[in-house]
Amino acid sequence: MPDALVVGAGIVGAACAYRLAEAGLRVRLLEKEATFAQGSTGRSAAGVRVQFSEPLNVLLSYHSILEYQGIPEAGYRPMGYLFLVPEGLREAQEEALATQRALGVPVEKLSLKEAQGHVPFREEGLAYATYGPMDGVIDPHGVTAYYLREARRLGAEVRFFEPLISAHREKGLWRVRTPKGEVEAPFLLLCTGAWTGEVGKRLGLEIPIAPVRRMVFATGPAPFSHAFPLTIDLATGFYLRSEGPRVLLGRSNPDEPPGFQEGMDWGWLGPTLEAGLSRFPFLEGLTLDRKASWWGYYEMTPDANPILGFVEEGLLVAAGFSGHGVQQAAMVGRLMAEEVVHGEARSLDISPFRLERFQKGALLRERGIV
Repeated sequence: MPDALVVGAGIVGAACAYRLAEAGLRVRLLEKEATFAQGSTGRSAAGVRVQFSEPLNVLLSYHSILEYQGIPEAGYRPMGYLFLVPEGLREAQEEALATQRALGVPVEKLSLKEAQGHVPFREEGLAYATYGPMDGVIDPHGVTAYYLREARRLGAEVRFFEPLISAHREKGLWRVRTPKGEVEAPFLLLCTGAWTGEVGKRLGLEIPIAPVRRMVFATGPAPFSHAFPLTIDLATGFYLRSEGPRVLLGRSNPDEPPGFQEGMDWGWLGPTLEAGLSRFPFLEGLTLDRKASWWGYYEMTPDANPILGFVEEGLLVAAGFSGHGVQQAAMVGRLMAEEVVHGEARSLDISPFRLERFQKGALLRERGIV
């Protein structure tokens, strides 16, 4: 009998399975798909950054990036994140910058002229920029494969095509039914991303995590060389970054309804480009590659921050990252292993991200959601 069942073979589930196995537990990971990283992980824009306003988000990402730096399979590239700050957000971003610096993470405040050295843009309405030199991108598939390989090396069992159908607690054990039979374990950890609300209902629980579709648009090869950091215009939420000869770009649609809508929303391309061209006129000279563009799900909570840790006896959740699971998975894996082994996370205080905050009405305000 396993000691812990992990549900979901995205990057978060893989990291958790690895760290639980590393702690000496017998682990079985269940995944509904034919292979790993088939949900939000595989469709991520792959960014990692420390530029958040909530201290716990800063630290989750910072410690995760430090870990990715030491994993060759993670393919970490510190291309940087550049935030263009409008006048109306001057003070709020100053507060976030102060938080980041107090926590000891590397973030620089740049003049608009200095920021122009990273990417050309129109300066109208902007106050200054911030730049994170350790921010960048990783290979989500590569690092997920690494975690699963290490978990298996330590004795974990990884099963594909085996979704959780139902589960209940009985005599100190979680009894989980799958199409291949029933399995029981003292601990059950849901790393089910955008599907966590749905999976929670199979356990008779209301877990406030819902899928919201997001689009990533890709240009064709640009007729000029470029190495743009992931640049975000905080006035509109529009972002872009270099990906080889292409430019990736996007913008969250605030009116996108929660749910499992599938496929590209080409109607959102117009508003995205309108916001982008107003700040980055050079985009007008690029072509769009529809076949290289893609969509995926954010796993949204009511305050756009994750749910971490125990929610019932023996039941843990690590989901609801609202677009930031890839960049925080490494540290989350360590913390969830601590929750199981020691009864509570020790490396960081995860109390701000526990489920009970919604029951108490203590929602958090993270300003760095894109």
